[in-house]
Amino acid sequence: MGIQAVIVDTAGTTTDYDFIQKVLFSYSAEQMAEFLKENQQKVVVSHCIEDVKELAGEADADLDRVVTILLEWIEQDKKATPLKTLQGLIWRQGYTKGDFEGHVYQDALEGLKSLKEQGKRIYSYSSSSNEAQELLFQHSQFGDLRALFHGHFDTHVGQKVVSQAYRNIINTISMWPNLILFVSDNVEELNAAKDAGLKTCQIVRSDKVRIGKHPVIKDFSELKLSSF
Repeated sequence: MGIQAVIVDTAGTTTDYDFIQKVLFSYSAEQMAEFLKENQQKVVVSHCIEDVKELAGEADADLDRVVTILLEWIEQDKKATPLKTLQGLIWRQGYTKGDFEGHVYQDALEGLKSLKEQGKRIYSYSSSSNEAQELLFQHSQFGDLRALFHGHFDTHVGQKVVSQAYRNIINTISMWPNLILFVSDNVEELNAAKDAGLKTCQIVRSDKVRIGKHPVIKDFSELKLSSF
């Protein structure tokens, strides 16, 4: 039967790390204080603020302290769900205002189009929120790419280095794990996916990437589903 669904990582796989770090992360850090001040009464934002306090173990933290914590987490690239949710909301403002556009590798675009034409289901899985992923692909330099995707997954299914997260994805997709291929540059993520029974492929765009025991491609032009 072969591979029927492909799950792609974003940063380092479909999207340049520099865009994530130098554009998106910087923008969210610059806008965080003002965004929380203006939107703290909104339900989603209010819940995120309370979740930050809980995760930080600072139940009595005021808004300025919450901002400081969030800025520290951005600097640390902490995979905290309330941070990622808030960043997604801030990035929506940035995309809508035209402050930046999403970056997608040319080979990723062509590869995803090919997979779609073959009738494969395509999903993305990122530490960023589902909304942030959708925004990136909606506002890419190639235009709106949302039609390529069957859906998106974020840390609500679990952390990307934990095998249970991939089991949760399997249950959501309702497909045998050996029919699903996960493509990422990150060895720990690939190891977790493999432990859950998924087929895996490591994309290595830089000599700085640590290579594991997974099939390797340098970009999506080398991805051949028949080899899995």
